[in-house]
Amino acid sequence: MQWHNKRLNETRQQLYGVSDSVDLRQVVVIPESLQDIVYKCRVLYGKQIEAVEFQPYTPKKVKTLQLLEDNEINYRYKYEDRLAFDHLLAGKGLADDILIVKNGCVTDTSYSNIVFFDGKRWVTPDTFLLNGTQRQRLLAEGAIDVAHITPADLKYYSQAKPINAMLDFEETESVVIWF
Repeated sequence: MQWHNKRLNETRQQLYGVSDSVDLRQVVVIPESLQDIVYKCRVLYGKQIEAVEFQPYTPKKVKTLQLLEDNEINYRYKYEDRLAFDHLLAGKGLADDILIVKNGCVTDTSYSNIVFFDGKRWVTPDTFLLNGTQRQRLLAEGAIDVAHITPADLKYYSQAKPINAMLDFEETESVVIWF
């Protein structure tokens, strides 16, 4: 929760000029009725916390990614509005999801950051749409490194995995990228 707390407070400060900190451990109270399956907690906020929602969570079954370019997309903050992703997903063809290229650099999928394996180490692009909490944690722990990755560089990687707070890095299956 530490990484989500950090993101929430940095976003509130940068977007709204708010200087106080919110502690999500005080805000998020998990109902006892949510014990039998996995839930995703969603915190909606502006200057203040507006709502805390729990939704049943089933991981996406993603085996293939279609490489798509969008030089205008902006997802610096975790916005509720995901219309830009919806437009891109319309171009994924038969792939399960997309891998977005912005200004000639590999960034993220429609729902996650991504890591690539070069045979020795896992790396994540130095260009990202959202500096996700799982990405930040794995970097801080030294489990992954950062690299500049263009579409032409993808041939040097034997595996790719989506990463986000709901996907366990070790257990997530690799995906295939279509060019």
